[in-house]
Amino acid sequence: MLITILAGTYFFITCCSSCGMANAEEEPVKEAVVAPVAQKATSYPFAFSDGDFAVNKNDNYNFNASSSEFLTPVSQNVTDGVVKLKDYLSANAGKAINLTGYYKGDETNTTAFPNLGLARANSVKNHLVANGVDSRQINTTGKLMGDMLAQDGVYLGPISYGLDAMADNGDEMKALFDKINANPLVLNFQTNQAEINLSAEQRQKVADISRYLDKVAGATCTATGHTDSQGPANTNQFLGQERADFAKSYLTRNGIPSAKIVASSKGETQPIADNMNAAGRAKNRRTVVTLNN
Repeated sequence: MLITILAGTYFFITCCSSCGMANAEEEPVKEAVVAPVAQKATSYPFAFSDGDFAVNKNDNYNFNASSSEFLTPVSQNVTDGVVKLKDYLSANAGKAINLTGYYKGDETNTTAFPNLGLARANSVKNHLVANGVDSRQINTTGKLMGDMLAQDGVYLGPISYGLDAMADNGDEMKALFDKINANPLVLNFQTNQAEINLSAEQRQKVADISRYLDKVAGATCTATGHTDSQGPANTNQFLGQERADFAKSYLTRNGIPSAKIVASSKGETQPIADNMNAAGRAKNRRTVVTLNN
């Protein structure tokens, strides 16, 4: 019996040692932690072609998120490409460059244009014009790009390019001139106001005015300031001019060349509502933007 007891004790100790005590809780298996894969920023090239002519630069105009102004200085690659584009369009008057500005839906558009993509294309257009490209050979548009990814808050080249035949848009420009002047852009804001919030309709009018000024040689627009009848007439004439000058500054900041905007004042002489009540006076305090031939 002693032998039996000793044998049982031996096997009990041995088995419990190998299994780590049968009544002990097993430790949970730890899952491996997988690090997230960093997504690469979207990058678009400064590239376009037409037959034997081609430009392909692995670089472009870059923009901060929610900004319509490209970052400076631009690279030498882009500068060289602009020179080639200018020379090509100068030698091919029947050709045009199409600029498409990209934007994301979560960006904030503080410009006077309908969307941030169009504002970005307009910014690049102005740079091309400053470097000798005829604005009549540039078309601009905006496009929503929901999958565009930034790099440290900067979008790399959210502009695409395409060469095409320049359209005969004489009839379109005449219709646009009549449309704008029949229902002009009216800005209601005070002289010391830093910004204004435009409606979708007003933004489209700014885009239409910008397009007309680009496409019609020698065309200008006039920003005319108006006031209510409160105060002396000569003071109101001055106040109207201040409002017109502010409107000109606002449009210039939004990419319409200053040289194409004439600022003038009509003071209190052309009311559109009754100056005897506050609502009427508010309507009379305005700046109206129209096109000139």
